[in-house]
Amino acid sequence: MAQFIALNNEVEVNQQTVFSIVNSMELGKDVRLKILNNNGIHVGSQEWFNQQDWLNAFKQVSEVLGEMNLFLIGKAIIDHAKFPPINSLEEGLRSIDIAYHMNHRIDGNVMYDGANGKMLDGIGHYHLKSYDEEQRKAVMVCDNPYPSKFDEGIITQIVRKFKPNDSRSQFVNLDPEKETRLNGGNSCTYNISW
Repeated sequence: MAQFIALNNEVEVNQQTVFSIVNSMELGKDVRLKILNNNGIHVGSQEWFNQQDWLNAFKQVSEVLGEMNLFLIGKAIIDHAKFPPINSLEEGLRSIDIAYHMNHRIDGNVMYDGANGKMLDGIGHYHLKSYDEEQRKAVMVCDNPYPSKFDEGIITQIVRKFKPNDSRSQFVNLDPEKETRLNGGNSCTYNISW
């Protein structure tokens, strides 16, 4: 699945999540707001927006402001989108997929129901493929239409917030030996260490 192309044109993203583009950093806020407006997303006008419009805004942010802005927007997601409660790094990494579905809907139905744990398909996933607390390593596979740098930002911020207190650094690196959406692949694989 390619970056910036929704899997289903009926998918919507909530306004709360859209705020991550606006509030990712103070510098350039007006430019990012203008980009949203140019793509039919008028913050404050409604609660849900078409995912493809939002992905178009991501693409324009990348072209106009650069990929580092996508990374910063990803980092801002945890502070703006809905997330389940998180008590550990492993929970945090697993929660990305749940939060992803909590903040999207299709045909008027939110794609994750916390009451029964039911998740609807149709937007891809964030798969925590492995987690080793002892070696402090994990692998995450992202098969969704969002840009790779955005996903890297989300994962990085989760690791920063929930890594053990005695961990002084963290690394989130795109695995160059696996397919990537940057090169037309269906997913990106991130090697994580802390």
